[in-house]
Amino acid sequence: MGPLMSLKPSDEIVVPDKEKNWVDSVFNSLTPEQRIGQLFMVAAYSDKDKRHFREIDSLVVKYGIGGIMFMQGGPVRQTTLTNRFQGLAKVPMLIAMDAEWGLGMRLDSSMQFARQMTLGAMDDPKYVYMMGREIALKMKRMGVNVSFSPVMDVNVNPQNPVIGTRSFGESKEEVSRRGVAYIQGLQDHGIIAVAKHFPGHGDTDTDSHLALPVIKHSVKRLTEVELYPFRKSFDAGVMGVMVAHLYIPSIDSTKNLATTLSKPLVTGLLKEKMNYKGLVFTDALNMKGVSKYYTPGELDLRALMAGNDILLFSENVPVAVSKIKAALAEGKLNQVDVDQRIRKVLHAKYWAGLNKYKPVALANLKKDVDRPISTVIQEQLYEHAVTVLKNKNNLLPLRNLDTLSIASVAIGVTENNPFQEILGSYAAVKKFAVSDRFAPDSVFTGILPKLENSNVVVVSIHNMNHTPFKDFGIGVGTRAFIQFLQERTNKKVIVAVMGNAYSLKFFEGSNWLLCGYEDQPVAQMLVPQAIFGARAAKGKLPVTASAKFKTGTGIVTPTLGRLKYGVPESVGMDSDSLKQIDNIALEAIAYAATPGAQVMVIKDGTVVYNKSYGHYTYDKKKPVTNQTVYDIASITKVAATLQAIMFLKDQGKLKLDEKLVTYLPELKGTNKANLVLRDVLTHQAGLQAGLPHWQTTSKSQATKKIFYASAQTDAFPHEVAPGFYSMKSMEDSLWAWTVKSPLLARKKDSKGYPYKYSDLDFYVLKRVAETLLNQPLDEFMDQNFYAPLGLSTMTYKPLLKHKQENIAPTEKDNYFRHNLLWGTVHDQGAAMLGGVAGHAGLFSNANDLAILLQMNLQNGNYGGHKYYNTSVVPEFSKKQFINNRRGLGWDKPETDGNGPTSALAPLSTFGHTGFTGTSAWVDPENKLIYIFLSNRVYPDAGNNKLVEYNIRTRIHDAIYKSIVPKT
Repeated sequence: MGPLMSLKPSDEIVVPDKEKNWVDSVFNSLTPEQRIGQLFMVAAYSDKDKRHFREIDSLVVKYGIGGIMFMQGGPVRQTTLTNRFQGLAKVPMLIAMDAEWGLGMRLDSSMQFARQMTLGAMDDPKYVYMMGREIALKMKRMGVNVSFSPVMDVNVNPQNPVIGTRSFGESKEEVSRRGVAYIQGLQDHGIIAVAKHFPGHGDTDTDSHLALPVIKHSVKRLTEVELYPFRKSFDAGVMGVMVAHLYIPSIDSTKNLATTLSKPLVTGLLKEKMNYKGLVFTDALNMKGVSKYYTPGELDLRALMAGNDILLFSENVPVAVSKIKAALAEGKLNQVDVDQRIRKVLHAKYWAGLNKYKPVALANLKKDVDRPISTVIQEQLYEHAVTVLKNKNNLLPLRNLDTLSIASVAIGVTENNPFQEILGSYAAVKKFAVSDRFAPDSVFTGILPKLENSNVVVVSIHNMNHTPFKDFGIGVGTRAFIQFLQERTNKKVIVAVMGNAYSLKFFEGSNWLLCGYEDQPVAQMLVPQAIFGARAAKGKLPVTASAKFKTGTGIVTPTLGRLKYGVPESVGMDSDSLKQIDNIALEAIAYAATPGAQVMVIKDGTVVYNKSYGHYTYDKKKPVTNQTVYDIASITKVAATLQAIMFLKDQGKLKLDEKLVTYLPELKGTNKANLVLRDVLTHQAGLQAGLPHWQTTSKSQATKKIFYASAQTDAFPHEVAPGFYSMKSMEDSLWAWTVKSPLLARKKDSKGYPYKYSDLDFYVLKRVAETLLNQPLDEFMDQNFYAPLGLSTMTYKPLLKHKQENIAPTEKDNYFRHNLLWGTVHDQGAAMLGGVAGHAGLFSNANDLAILLQMNLQNGNYGGHKYYNTSVVPEFSKKQFINNRRGLGWDKPETDGNGPTSALAPLSTFGHTGFTGTSAWVDPENKLIYIFLSNRVYPDAGNNKLVEYNIRTRIHDAIYKSIVPKT
């Protein structure tokens, strides 16, 4: 930062010779008209036509304008025009943008950060600095030098139609603190910050774009409140200030004279009394607050006479230049004073590096502007702003999900919105959307019967506006609906306001109330996370919304260790690298390795990648979504049976080195009696890989009639497939055959059995678990794990809970069930048991499986509940024997790197794969979870292309390569 621009008001100006020489050289090279031209900054639009561009060309060439303020358009188009206009300029111009909340305020396809009121709610101003930095870096990359931000107005008037959410709030101290952080974020990274709207636009009820607002406060009041943040910004070295179009009689009582045109204000108060030495900008001179009283040209002259340095948004530069020249000739303007202002502009250009101007490189511009790290900052801004206003009996964050029946009514959005999608990631949620914010009562009364069985209703309000006079876009029907739910039902009604904080006045009767401040997709994703305790709510209300909701109101809520949903860079991963997953997944579909798939990546407790690919089948009629439910096959072993076994070990009801007969007395006298539980868990107990039970029961039509029937009856209750039912005693038969089955040959040294992956191990383990639990496995898991965890898709026998259309089909079975397997388990043995087995039968989407695995990664702690009290998961997930890669139940990597995981996965990794084309891996060292679900067995289980092309392990590789090394 050059000395001139970094000066505080009390500092003495010292200019280096190099800077002074450049300014003198440029000044002396200009004609009188071109010098005057340096004081103009005109508006340009990159979304307009060639005629507009030629008009700007003319102003640059003929009048030597000093700057351009870009308005609406696109980043590449704007930068292309910047190069064009700068190429025509004799002196490089200052390029400015009015981008208070980022480039997205003006440019399409550009990121939008948070509005200043949202920033005012945050618990830590450091994030304001970080936002300023990100905006500065984007601007610099596009050749922009000036940002017309921050807004330093203290918004003490709830009816303010033009400032409102553009202000940090109503506390002059917080406005100052956050405004200075924003200024430093910009200027530390090469962008001139401009504090606005001097002397303070916060206590107005008129929009200066449309008329001239009147502020009747005394100078004393203005000094104590409105001027306070500006004084702090001057002390911090802000390089620019923008003067507002206001009428303040206590400073200048000239009728209809805006502060922009007031010499007592601009020169007397700002430059002399407050001793401000930086650049003074007018607010846009096309605004009706000034333009309705003066003609173009005359308006510019009066603004210059008042003491402004840069005339913004002039409507007629040629006329203005002519009038200024005449005023100089007539002595109405002091030539020395005007020359000093021109030199001030040139010093600013030197600071901005325009003394060494180079055209902006267009190559990779969009990629550079869309810095992935910006998404982390964006996420942090909204996360730290979420504010809980009411929380009766500490209901929030929601706990004990198995006791809750949750519904969501989203008002102002259509279905499939981010808010409800994230809600549904934590629990089974009935979702209703009312797209019309002003829907009649009949729409809401139609929803009421559908909420009868829900004891918690989350009502979120979206697509609001910032207009106090229009109730911020909240319809009377919406308010009446919420009031009815609160007063006429016994439901717990959680209201989430995704918009203007002043609207909270409508919800004083709420017992559970949150404010997300904006309706950006990232905000919609974060508020539900606070509701479920994945993230803490830390925000404080930056304004007084009502008598009950005063500034500073905010209840801090805890985190419960649930999965977060965020961006890769927030956990040290590179999003560009993760995009390689897309290529591999699409390759799998193109090569018919699977018709579709889900891929999920979790790092440090945050879901950073959750995508679905392809279709249910190769006819491409139904696309896979993140809600699609898959048969996860042998992952059942670790997601069901092993969880029960670990639970029993954790409870002290089971010992790993006991013989099976200890827990299953019926094994006494059999070859299974003395098998040790630890050996069974590691697949080295001598059990065979599997037994072809389905073939045994299907040898002939006569045999089939013994075991199966085409209709469900008490004697044949178990559905093997639609229209195909097994006999009631089928489980006893399968168990008897398992018990009688021969063991493998012992090792030559007779010290045990060789490692042999076996389904029979989990036939046995299920029997052990159910015996000790005295409860069927599926009931136990649902009651003790799945329901408390909020798993809405993970289940045995999915057709009892889900529509078939939400489940991916598996094989076209033409050898046993002679049917398309769609919602009934693929594994024959599990199917014979009616779909509930220890080795297979579980269905899930990737999200629910991730929650279960995250709970395991956190050794049983999840959602405020301890599922395990001892270090049972680390004990079970570690390798047990030298020549066996397995943990206890868990599969693990091979030491030579040729196993089922990426070779980059550490040996501490644990998880499992499934025959249907599924895999799930947990890496405790990197706190990483990877899930791949597919139906590669459709239509034929002989399809082994997933393995042939290493699809799952290559995706695993890509995940590890995306982790940015710590420095």
